Amino acid sequence: MVELTNMNGVAFVLNSNLIETIELIPETKITTTTGKYFLVKETPDEIVRKVITFNQKIFINVVRTSQE
Repeated sequence: MVELTNMNGVAFVLNSNLIETIELIPETKITTTTGKYFLVKETPDEIVRKVITFNQKIFINVVRTSQE
């Protein structure tokens, strides 16, 4: 889950596993696997960084558990 900001400034949380595409049109458009799309203030690079950070938080526990 990543926190994003829609074009009117309201924050929301999106399940990052549903992201199919991210386009710059000139605002950022996120299309999900369900066909819905969201226009957000964050840049594609910011969104990718947020998704990576979220996944790192999830998988760090998997790595720790498997090494025990």
